[in-house]
Amino acid sequence: MSTRLPVDTQAEPEDDEQAENRKLPVPALLALATAVFVTCLTETIPAGVLPAMSADLGVGESAMGQSVTIYAIGTALTAIPLTLATAAWRRRRLLLTAMAAFALANTVTALSTAYTLTMAGRFVAGVAAGLAWALLAGYARRMAPVPLQGKAIAVVMTGIPVALSLGVPAGTFLGEAFGWRVVFLTMTALALIVIAWITATLPDHPGQRPGGRTRIVGALSVPGVTPVLFVTLLFVLAHTVLYAYIASYLDHLGMGRSTDLVLLVFGVASMVSIWIVGARIHHRLRALTIGSSLLVAVAAAGLGLLSDSHLLVHAAAALWGLGWGGVPTLLQTAVGDAGGEQADAAQAMLVTLWNVAMAAGGVVGGVLLDALGAGAFPWSVLILMVPVLVVVVTARTHGFPRRRG
Repeated sequence: MSTRLPVDTQAEPEDDEQAENRKLPVPALLALATAVFVTCLTETIPAGVLPAMSADLGVGESAMGQSVTIYAIGTALTAIPLTLATAAWRRRRLLLTAMAAFALANTVTALSTAYTLTMAGRFVAGVAAGLAWALLAGYARRMAPVPLQGKAIAVVMTGIPVALSLGVPAGTFLGEAFGWRVVFLTMTALALIVIAWITATLPDHPGQRPGGRTRIVGALSVPGVTPVLFVTLLFVLAHTVLYAYIASYLDHLGMGRSTDLVLLVFGVASMVSIWIVGARIHHRLRALTIGSSLLVAVAAAGLGLLSDSHLLVHAAAALWGLGWGGVPTLLQTAVGDAGGEQADAAQAMLVTLWNVAMAAGGVVGGVLLDALGAGAFPWSVLILMVPVLVVVVTARTHGFPRRRG
């Protein structure tokens, strides 16, 4: 992936008023948002149809549950190598290749009658995700003037809460009505629609010029990149520990039947968060990141201290969503700003650490559940958020600066 500055950030600079008067390329950004939706839903949808998949393929539910894990492993293992290997590819061609891989992987999953083949399909989907996620935020930035780049990324990132709050329940309903294979064939159809949409609306950009550097070590040496990556690892780990086991935690509180409602509250609050971040990120990235970290920490403390009240649990879920929803936009913008000419390599590392943290969150959450019980989840989140806050607050010159350059 190119680590040179996007062409439009090297062009004659505009002042903020001129840039604000330029409209965002909404159709192209919505194509990218739909690509985000497809990648996120492809990752999480097995959770909604797990019993049917395990019964049909003749394996236990715990074994079938690893279809989510292997997806994350595929992303974590290949995001950086593929970013380096495809650095010279033109950007639109590369994104179309990733979406075609999604269509292939979901088709294989839908038609497979063997557990091994299904897991291979899921691994390929994870590989495609690593490739796509290393491109999406950068593509959004390139299509927008500098003051609107954060808003452009926020539009693209709406695909995440839509997938989690609406896509997974809809996929579960579709699976119950027509079978789990129809769900994955529907995902194939969505990927094909995205391919056509990208072809029609996205501008193309060249890859890395000959001699351009894409060294990971070089990106790590850029001031500000390491703090953002550290925050990404712990923030995503903290979120995943609780999110992956939210049903178990609510069962612990006697609210097992309210899981759907709690997740809906979380999802709606996440979308509000994305809107707020998109509107303010250009001038308030640091303040918004601090605020998001505080909101998640307060939500965790609320879940731990006020769990006797069902109403307050829902309020804590809303605070959690308000804190978390804009985090992908904030962190991808921060690492893009910090990375400079090494932005694409830094973005690939962020994608890798994001998926490492997701996979680790499932493992850590399982250990906590077995060793300390579900009541330990909110306190674990709170403990992890302390170093996140410390790094965000102290990285005031690089990483999360007072003023964006």
